[in-house]
Amino acid sequence: MKELINFLRIVVLCVFTTQAFGQQDPQFTQYSDNMLFVNPAYAGSRGVLNLTSMHREQWAGFAGRPVSSTFSVHSPLTYQSLGLGVTVVNDQTGPIKQTMMYGDFSYTLKFRNQERKLCFGMKGGFNMISIATSTLQTTEANDPRLLQNVKNNINPNIGFGVYYHSPRFFIGASSPKLLERAYDGVSKVNLEKRHYFGIIGGVFPLNNDWKIRPTTQIKLTEKSPISIDASVAAIYKESIWFGAMYRLNAAYGVFLQYQVSPQFKLGLATDFGTQAIRNYNYGTFEVLVSYDFAFKKVGLRSPRYF
Repeated sequence: MKELINFLRIVVLCVFTTQAFGQQDPQFTQYSDNMLFVNPAYAGSRGVLNLTSMHREQWAGFAGRPVSSTFSVHSPLTYQSLGLGVTVVNDQTGPIKQTMMYGDFSYTLKFRNQERKLCFGMKGGFNMISIATSTLQTTEANDPRLLQNVKNNINPNIGFGVYYHSPRFFIGASSPKLLERAYDGVSKVNLEKRHYFGIIGGVFPLNNDWKIRPTTQIKLTEKSPISIDASVAAIYKESIWFGAMYRLNAAYGVFLQYQVSPQFKLGLATDFGTQAIRNYNYGTFEVLVSYDFAFKKVGLRSPRYF
């Protein structure tokens, strides 16, 4: 219980010492199962080859709604201090389509207690962006800013992250896009904004059958509202995960995950907005599939909480 109280103190400190910023990239309800998307230092941290895929339909039934799919693969190298990964994201919101492809590299420092590790990561890749401005309904005919479609514009970018973890606790900070580049290659206003992410979480046993895993993620983007996701999952016999999530001034939701085997995990999530737009859609739905490849020489630590 003392560990849980200390964890909550850290979360409160993180939340109330940040400034007002916000988000631009895709966001996920099951964010703690998709950490490589925002933090390259996570690459290889599971100790085995991992494949994770997520698909999210936001504001179902609403025209131009955000639709996002991610796929990641990462693994430690034979020299366990090095990790490599690849992340692919397809994202569409209204007329904007993005395909993001990034490679991830991490280096891990080990402490005397081999279970505690500090990881540093670099991310490099590109966003391929298309904007179909001709599909928009405009109030001003022949607006010169909307006459030119953007097709397969390539925006290279780099990112950085740091990640500390032990079997029962983790904390990380990252900025997956350090370069602020124009969507159309010309504009000085319509830029890919630099995002900053912070995440913290832990696992705390209640008895032999039950554990809880609280997590909090903070996302910051200049000149936008702060985005804070807080979630808690109750874990029953290391197999069934019941969870609830709240996104500050935006949404609340629930998720259910099933650990089919020590290697294979499935998850479903749904959330509903707290703003007026909730009256015009059927909610948000998300699917997670994750698999760890256990090779004989490496083995598989079970269970895995993050």
